[in-house]
Amino acid sequence: MKEELLIKVSKLIDLHKQGKLGGDKMPEDSNPGFDKNSRENLIYFTLPMALNYQRNSYNLWESALLTWEDKECRDIFAPEEVVNMSIKELQQKLTKYKLALQQNKQPLIWQKLCQTFYSNYKSDVRILFNECNNDIIKIKEHILKNKKDFPYLSGTKILNYWLYVITQYSNTKLKNSHAITVAPDTHVIQASLKLGVINKDEMLKSNIREVVAQRWADILKDTDIQPIDIHTPFWLWSRNGFTVEV
Repeated sequence: MKEELLIKVSKLIDLHKQGKLGGDKMPEDSNPGFDKNSRENLIYFTLPMALNYQRNSYNLWESALLTWEDKECRDIFAPEEVVNMSIKELQQKLTKYKLALQQNKQPLIWQKLCQTFYSNYKSDVRILFNECNNDIIKIKEHILKNKKDFPYLSGTKILNYWLYVITQYSNTKLKNSHAITVAPDTHVIQASLKLGVINKDEMLKSNIREVVAQRWADILKDTDIQPIDIHTPFWLWSRNGFTVEV
């Protein structure tokens, strides 16, 4: 069973590399094209992540880019500006292009994250990483230990996917990438069901995300495949309706 499953997983990864699962444009490709080493680049790929739940990822990142391109709204990506901004002004700027869909809750999430990065890390995500020795294990431990300072960014799905995106869209070198578990969003869960890793009854459980992440961590242990490597292939495979057979 495990050997057959790993063959299918390897095939999906290969199909993705060959461009046969689609995905010429990924959601996060909607970005201003910052220097990949810059402070601005890392904060851009951090703040919107906390609003990435129960919504279309393409729409989220398109909204983020539209917000950045509007010079009157751009300052919401600078924590040092947000901490001096009224909540009403922040609400207006976050909702103008639907970066925030909830007028009250999501601006407060954004505001709190900006306060954390401004007060503790000089508005620079790189300082957080450096303080954790650029070690994914330590970064995750720190954020989970201080959940109130990192609303929604500390969630199981978002925390892992955020770190994955940082490794893909910046030149930041993070150690122990194997510690990035698969980000169990709807598509990954559906793909896991399709492959028989979970069953329909398990999908109804409130902790299904944790179950999926742990199953794949166990399955891929001692292989050359890291859990996060399966995220994009699974995401595309499910999003396109499993039209490709494996």
